[in-house]
Amino acid sequence: EKPIGAIVQFGGQTPLKLAIPLEKAGVRLLGTSSDSIDIAEDRKRFEKMLQKLDIPRPQNGSAMSQEEAVIIAQKIGYPVLVRPSYVLGGRAMQIVYDEHMLRDYMAKATSVSPDHPILIDQFLEDAIEIDVDCVCDGKEVMIAGIMEHIEEAGIHSGDSACVIPPYSLSLEAIEKIREYTKIMAKKLKVVGLMNVQYAYKNERVYVLEVNPRASRTVPFVSKATGMPWAKIAARVMAGKTLKSLGVKEKTPKHISVKEAVLPFIKFLKQDITLGPEMRSTGEVMGISDNFGEAFAKAQMGAGEKLPLSGAVFISVKDKDKRSIISIAKNFSLLGFEIVATEGTANSLCRGGVPARRVNKVSEGRPDIVDEIKSGKISYVINTPMGKGPRSDDVLIRREALMKNILVVTTISGAYALSNALEAIKNKDVLVKALQEYFL
Repeated sequence: EKPIGAIVQFGGQTPLKLAIPLEKAGVRLLGTSSDSIDIAEDRKRFEKMLQKLDIPRPQNGSAMSQEEAVIIAQKIGYPVLVRPSYVLGGRAMQIVYDEHMLRDYMAKATSVSPDHPILIDQFLEDAIEIDVDCVCDGKEVMIAGIMEHIEEAGIHSGDSACVIPPYSLSLEAIEKIREYTKIMAKKLKVVGLMNVQYAYKNERVYVLEVNPRASRTVPFVSKATGMPWAKIAARVMAGKTLKSLGVKEKTPKHISVKEAVLPFIKFLKQDITLGPEMRSTGEVMGISDNFGEAFAKAQMGAGEKLPLSGAVFISVKDKDKRSIISIAKNFSLLGFEIVATEGTANSLCRGGVPARRVNKVSEGRPDIVDEIKSGKISYVINTPMGKGPRSDDVLIRREALMKNILVVTTISGAYALSNALEAIKNKDVLVKALQEYFL
């Protein structure tokens, strides 16, 4: 066999690691060069490139020992996101809130990746995360799709629901994201696909990561936009230009929602709270002309039941008590009874939302777990308390899982769910062929 070359963009992280050894073995790489791949993968080279381009990035560092890690974390400020380098799927990635947690993490993590540094990043709490896929032919850049995550930053992109086109970002933020993506693709001389992950906080866009390859999002983006992006990228890597292929950017008029499929029912001892370590085993998609119905379809596709009546149990951390009031009002207006533990119930009542108080597990029977067991609860909204799961919350989430009750663990997810139920409460869900959205 005498192939013209090898493509390393469609197999995740593994072929990227093989790019330099393949080249040394005399294999011609089609598309983005091994040096450009190395710039995106090597933290110090990537940092230098972003500084030259004046593109913001969260403060970060890398450490080989506990003491080094403590010094870097003190400089950045807690909380920090820590992870071993050169691992996939956010393996052993964790949000660390203090020095004790960091020392404990370092003791364990160095055994996962003993020969590589531990990466330490400033954690942007409550930021919006964004994924972007683009194709570049070395000169021209085409944005394939901008996906806004429904869950906030800190939840792995593979586990977060996301939306095309973005549903809450300002036009200025979207324009800045487009600008940064095009600048970086040209600087890296990308030929083929590139994925960028951003965070948006306090009206500022930060680059989290650049992958000069196809991401798991490409099939979703292709279906949402009606464009075969993998085929276009392969032709670009084989020498075609975007202009010669007649490719044009387009923002779809309909809304597409990707939702993760999570295998928790098979692992009953696991807490179902999402975090930086990826846990999903698949994904589904919902499309509609409005966000609420698209989100509802995605939930149904993921196997979730969406009852249109009953009770919504709400228990949220103090930081979320103000935000939950308007969401609880929406559920109340839709005819749901609101049930809450004492602290949340008091906040809701002060905010004008009638809520029935229920006992915590530690406060005596009957308690909230009893109500879930007896089928009185339709939905559970329970935001985790930060440093570690409380035993009450774990019992609530586990019992809801056993009863096939949808559990939402973020405020943004609760808002999306109330939108979904409002969209389908009084009308039939529209079913159309995928192709009809592009006529």
